[in-house]
Amino acid sequence: MSKLEKLLQRIKNNPKTVRFEELDKILSNAEYECAQPGRGSSHYTYRKQGKNPITIPYQRPFVHEVYVRKVVRELNL
Repeated sequence: MSKLEKLLQRIKNNPKTVRFEELDKILSNAEYECAQPGRGSSHYTYRKQGKNPITIPYQRPFVHEVYVRKVVRELNL
């Protein structure tokens, strides 16, 4: 099992303890392009041709569960 597969499994099992960097890694691997909409904004938007955009606020230490579940649903994990 690769590191990415282990990360995906951990995110599905416990979506409350996911860091922004981990979601960024998964979305980047799924070929989503990241853009920060405005100067100083804490929200990052991920886009991919033919898919709905996903907006995630950068928060520490963990991203809110609702955004993690949205990513899981969009990627059909």
